[in-house]
Amino acid sequence: MRAFDVIVVGGGHAGIEAAWAAARLGVRVGLVTSNPDRIGLMPCNPAVGGPGKSQLVAEVEALGGLMGRLADATAIHTRVLNRSKGPAVQSLRVQVDRDAYALEAQRVLLAHPGVQSVRAEVAALWVEQGALRGVRTVDGRRLAAAAVVVASGTFLQGVVWYGRQSRPAGRQGEPPARFLSQSLRALGHRLMRFKTGTPPRIRADSVDYARLEVVPPDDPPETFAGTPGPHATARPTWQTRTTAATHRLIRENLHLSPLYGGDIEGIGPRYCPSIEDKVVRFSDKETHLLFVEPDGLQTSELYLQGFSSSLPPALQVEMVRSLPGFEQAVIQRYAYAVEYDAVDPLELTPGLQSRRLPGLFTAGQINGTSGYEEAAAQGLLAGLNAARYAMGLPEVHLPRDSGYIGVLVDDLVHRGVDEPYRMMTSRVELRLLCRADNADERLVPLAVAWGLRPQADLERVRAKYARVQQELARLERVRIEGVSALQYLRRPEVGYAQVLERVGPPPHPLSPAEAYQVELRAKYAGYIERQARLRERLRELEAYHLPEGLDYGRVPSLSKEAAEKLGRLQPRTVAEASRIPGIRDSDITALLVYLTRVTA
Repeated sequence: MRAFDVIVVGGGHAGIEAAWAAARLGVRVGLVTSNPDRIGLMPCNPAVGGPGKSQLVAEVEALGGLMGRLADATAIHTRVLNRSKGPAVQSLRVQVDRDAYALEAQRVLLAHPGVQSVRAEVAALWVEQGALRGVRTVDGRRLAAAAVVVASGTFLQGVVWYGRQSRPAGRQGEPPARFLSQSLRALGHRLMRFKTGTPPRIRADSVDYARLEVVPPDDPPETFAGTPGPHATARPTWQTRTTAATHRLIRENLHLSPLYGGDIEGIGPRYCPSIEDKVVRFSDKETHLLFVEPDGLQTSELYLQGFSSSLPPALQVEMVRSLPGFEQAVIQRYAYAVEYDAVDPLELTPGLQSRRLPGLFTAGQINGTSGYEEAAAQGLLAGLNAARYAMGLPEVHLPRDSGYIGVLVDDLVHRGVDEPYRMMTSRVELRLLCRADNADERLVPLAVAWGLRPQADLERVRAKYARVQQELARLERVRIEGVSALQYLRRPEVGYAQVLERVGPPPHPLSPAEAYQVELRAKYAGYIERQARLRERLRELEAYHLPEGLDYGRVPSLSKEAAEKLGRLQPRTVAEASRIPGIRDSDITALLVYLTRVTA
């Protein structure tokens, strides 16, 4: 028998961050995968970040995680999206070298002395007398651990579809996890059936690039962790569009789709639809934008983002060749859909621990989410709490107002999911306060307190923002054209560099990141203050705790819908109740009046 403190099942983005976070706390981690060479593999888009997702990566980085560092090291194209919009929605997107990313993840993670790779398929959770003891493998081994993190991705009872033909698989070319679903059900967990998909990979030398629109990388490149890799501006990406011929082929052959033919039971992500879904759901659109992205510096494949499909391979060839620039294209790997089991996240605590079995944690797509970034964020939190459980420490979590990870987990464990969850900026009430650029200010103090980062990192962050505040105070004191330099900087046409030309540089020169903070905080001061007031209002509602097992049918003036939803979801506070879809302001007022009466 091999003994660990924490076992992590799965080597995807959730598993990597879980193992890394747990090891940072000094515990012994067993990373169990069926093939260690596939750790860090990117089975879908070889990119990190984008709207709503780059903020998650920035927060993972602030908490001491790996994803941002790995993306920077293996970047081949970087671009900041939404530059013309406000700072709350600006998002870094990094195209990475797919194979290099996996190799870098393996190099960094497996070099940690606290992480040991174990090649095995987990058959079941090992439970004795109601207590978790570890895991049992298909070949009969028992691996002991105080805590287990299941980060199984799309592998639980995975089935891939090419047209109406299917076969068991976790993803292309890899077998599914055949037995673990049964073990989770036996412990009382409710499982859901979800689906996702991936586009075809096109042979790069079969594309006519002259017919595509070039999207150059930003130069100089932006980064997640501060240090750009050697190839961050090495490759452009391109754009093309679907055509009338593409749409005709899809409409005429919908009966060959396993989704529209009724073969697939799993629910797919509404915000990342297949090309079939796009053509059907947005029938008024004549074309759909597609992004053509290289898989790496050495690979021969292009990733056709936006063209996810489960139609038969022969039809995929016709569809691809209907696109401008792809008339002679050769598909190297066909698109497919994958169905898999997921647990109901309503059965999890805010620290991602099972409410059914203490010591069991889950992270990533098994929790009903989609996306690498969502998986990494959950993995870090689950790994941190698994290590704390093994050490006899209480569970910790990120409150909703702390940032995107807090919103993600709060949505999962208190609202639940009925489709694969994708993080978007619109989900975050305090998004101007929870930007990617200030993730260090918000979260490094927690990372240090939890043992994920050294004290020196906190001292550097405090010194950075002290310099920012000193400069804002200086600009408040000096005058330009009869107003303070700070007021002058708030004019839309004025930049910080122009202000410095008038008032001179600060006593201690600021870094570019610090100068950006000065200008941003000056220009958006009114909006930031407004969101700060909203945060206080939400915190007030958090102070009103709802009794466990409250009979909401007896709360006067509460709507029938609210009583049903609140009774089923059992929110802990009025703030949590206010975020449940369908709960109205009048319902919140009724709860506050009721609580005031019963506690008077």
